[in-house]
Amino acid sequence: MNATKSADPVLVIDVRSPGEFAAGHVEGSINLPLTSFAQEITRVAPDKTAPIVLCCATGGRSGMACSFMLQNGYTRVSNGGGAASLAGQLMRPIVRD
Repeated sequence: MNATKSADPVLVIDVRSPGEFAAGHVEGSINLPLTSFAQEITRVAPDKTAPIVLCCATGGRSGMACSFMLQNGYTRVSNGGGAASLAGQLMRPIVRD
């Protein structure tokens, strides 16, 4: 994952459950749980060429979502791994709802 080197603003999508997301997420990220990911991704991210980083708790669920997006024509998608680690890489705080 090399989100910090991109000149374009990066869309961060957190695929954890709403409860996990509320407990702490990367500032500015969007919650799109893996359970509804396939049905909702084109609404949340209509531009298949935009830089997108996916995250979850450890990188497992975001890896599945990343594979799904690549198989469906998204070209600039990466797995950011765990939300806490990604927040540090992007220099964004973790926020709680």
